[in-house]
Amino acid sequence: MIAQFAVVLFDGFAFGMLLFVLSVGLSVTLGLMNFTNLAHCAFGMVGGYATVVAMNWIGIPFLLGLPIAFIAAAAISVVLERTIFRLLYGAAELSQVLLTIGIVFMASASAAYLFGTAQQPIQIPTWLRGSFEIAGQNFGIYRMFLSIVAIVIAGLLIFGLEHTRFGARVRAAVDNQRVAQGLGINVDAVFAVTFALGCGLAGLGGALAIEIVGLDPSFGFHYLIYVLIVVAVGGLGSIAGSFVAAAMLGIADVAGKYFVPELGSFLIYFLLVAILFVRPNGIFGRR
Repeated sequence: MIAQFAVVLFDGFAFGMLLFVLSVGLSVTLGLMNFTNLAHCAFGMVGGYATVVAMNWIGIPFLLGLPIAFIAAAAISVVLERTIFRLLYGAAELSQVLLTIGIVFMASASAAYLFGTAQQPIQIPTWLRGSFEIAGQNFGIYRMFLSIVAIVIAGLLIFGLEHTRFGARVRAAVDNQRVAQGLGINVDAVFAVTFALGCGLAGLGGALAIEIVGLDPSFGFHYLIYVLIVVAVGGLGSIAGSFVAAAMLGIADVAGKYFVPELGSFLIYFLLVAILFVRPNGIFGRR
């Protein structure tokens, strides 16, 4: 029983780390820019399909396909941010929601037209396949790789926002845009880079997700609810909060489906309600 629980804990943590990579960018853009981007997972889908094209059509290796996913999602996000999204900064939340949901529908329809509705497979390297055995239980190598990547990303983001000049500019722009502009900070550029970083991470998450959960045109809708739960539970703008929330919810989701399959995803929604009842602004959210 203990060995089985260890496997569930391992798989749940890996799924949580996938949710973290997908969601941390939305936490940053929501918390720092106050922009409700429900098209966030659509950028994850863009990254996933960019990896599929790079690997299956061009023959680029998997590890090189990951940065391509990041760059593709970030590049498209810059175009949309400069032309469409920036027009709604400071607008009513309903306007932001309607616009970004419309973009999700357009992205999903475009993906279905270009790639069809079937799941898109990729071939990961041989050294990432299979599992390793501990105490008679098998643990997936790819899930270990995914967890390590997410932990590294979390560390880099925390360091970048807390201990670099760019991080100081981001925090200054968030605290008071007028004062930041008066100090010579280009707030528009800071927001553009921050938005591109968040969407690029979503694209990377979409590429990493293919081997775990698959990729099809409904990806932008299917995982949006998970991403929103992670952001709400972790607290807006908190990288550490997103990390902890994603780990908790990933483990809860996998454990619930493994030990009490008849309840489905009930446990993850129960945790959402329970945590927000006690901490309405999230675990690491500002009171």
